Amino acid sequence: MRITSLSPALGAEITGVDVSGALSDADFSAVTQALHDHDGVLVLRDQNLSPDQHIKFSRRFGELFGETEPYQDTVTKYLLPGYPQIFRASNKIVEGEPQGRTRAGNYWHSDVSFRPRPAMVSILYAIEIPSIGGDTLFCNMYSAYERLSDPVQQFLSSLTSRHDFARNTNIGFSHENISAQDLEGGNAAEHPVVRTHPESGRRCLFVNPGNTSRILELHPRESDELLEFLFNHSVQEESIYRHRWSVNDLMIWDNRCVMHYAIADYDEDRYMHRTTVMGEKPV
Repeated sequence: MRITSLSPALGAEITGVDVSGALSDADFSAVTQALHDHDGVLVLRDQNLSPDQHIKFSRRFGELFGETEPYQDTVTKYLLPGYPQIFRASNKIVEGEPQGRTRAGNYWHSDVSFRPRPAMVSILYAIEIPSIGGDTLFCNMYSAYERLSDPVQQFLSSLTSRHDFARNTNIGFSHENISAQDLEGGNAAEHPVVRTHPESGRRCLFVNPGNTSRILELHPRESDELLEFLFNHSVQEESIYRHRWSVNDLMIWDNRCVMHYAIADYDEDRYMHRTTVMGEKPV
């Protein structure tokens, strides 16, 4: 196994490991340690995974969305038939599969942050990629927090935000039929604006433009202005890694300390499978 840093901001690539079979406990521990050491983003190159192998590896991290806790109704139409754990991040039409989304994830967000137990890690496998374009941006939310002044850090640590899938209906799902449950707050949760990562022990911002609708302790106008500042502050160049995909890349990112953005600048087929591991209640 070889681990190489990808950028000053965050991220590393791993070569010389195959996760399709029986990965040893020592090798899996090395993968998870690299994920923390490089602030929550890894790419494992040259993997060759069936859906079953993808799911089996993902379960090493924990319980998957789509098993004991299903995805919300709006998302189920994009799941791989027979595999409720696998979300198809795809614009490609495949016989026997539901039609994909042409502009999936093209906004800054943290996966499933609108649930009481948001996502821990997401694991995205590249099966088919465009010849040019279709990159994904990753943003270091440790860095975003650490670049704030001490007084602002202290102030933010006293605040709570609401994460609501209904906000997403104005961005990523604006062209779709949204269920009443989504619009009435059925997929919403309250989380601290600043959370402590349960494994690294480090603090990071935990707000994102895709799902965070307001800060509860503030007047709505104050909330809007503060969130706009935090969103813009978080995505400064020094906190971002841009990933150019290769076929058979397996990307792992930690939603507890990372936001991501899929750039929709391509007009060819892009076909990927994603599993999402459930996390803990943020504190």
